Amino acid sequence: MLNDIVKNLLKEVSGIAEIPANAAFNIRNNSKSEGRHSTENIDIVPKEGGSGLDIYVKPFTKNENVHIPALITQDGVSEVVYNDFHIGEGAEIEIIAGCGIHNCGCDDSVHEGIHRFFLGKNSKVVYIEKHIGEGDGSGKRIINPQTHVEAEENAYIEMDTVQLKGVDSTKRVSSAKLGPGATIVIKEKIMTHGHQTAETSFDVSLDGAGSSAKLISRSVARDFSRQLFRSKIIGNTDCYGHSECDAIIMDNGVVAAEPEIIANHVDASLVHEAAIGKIAGDQLVKLMTLGLTEKEAEAQIINGFLK
Repeated sequence: MLNDIVKNLLKEVSGIAEIPANAAFNIRNNSKSEGRHSTENIDIVPKEGGSGLDIYVKPFTKNENVHIPALITQDGVSEVVYNDFHIGEGAEIEIIAGCGIHNCGCDDSVHEGIHRFFLGKNSKVVYIEKHIGEGDGSGKRIINPQTHVEAEENAYIEMDTVQLKGVDSTKRVSSAKLGPGATIVIKEKIMTHGHQTAETSFDVSLDGAGSSAKLISRSVARDFSRQLFRSKIIGNTDCYGHSECDAIIMDNGVVAAEPEIIANHVDASLVHEAAIGKIAGDQLVKLMTLGLTEKEAEAQIINGFLK
């Protein structure tokens, strides 16, 4: 049985309120499994020592998903989790991950999740990851995710990552090595406030002919929070890469962007864009003439920007 704190956190992170009946899942809370279930096409195998999971998806699996949320509901918990996803040829699957920390104590709680994806030929993965922090304790809520992808011919992975509240510190590292015709799309949304810090680092190597990468980051830095965005796309063949960072700064927030592109082939087409600034005054005025207060107008603009 899950208590109310775990249920609420589970719903916010992964969209499920109860343990699924027949779907593939593993629910982790305070470094222990609260439940695990494999299916005919998806096998979830714990690693030795309880340090993580191996998730095996059979070739040509279609229209299935797997939930693997990690929760921390006590202060003083520090964990490193290694999850490896082995996606068979031609499989199409949705993976819902993410981490939520509820800290009402005085000691820091830390989750470091290291996910590796091995994508077979013509496979397709949609990966959804949401991070949140909550609780009124003085202990910090720290989440440091890593995601590493190796994609074979014509494989496709789309990553949708969101962190909009409560995480005091995060260092987010992603890397990918793409074979012929393989594609990676990463969409990141981050909002920081108070004295929170967020660092993001993308490193993509386009090794196969016709491979492509698209990295999109949207962020808002409020109060005294600080953010750093790094991206590196290396084109080693006939390929396409695009990196884009758009950020809004408010109050005394700070955002730095360090995009990098390296073309090692005459037919590598690489683009990077970065834009950082405050909310435009005419946008605020327009919404305020419709009856919104300044704070309500700011909220509307930010919600639209992070959609």
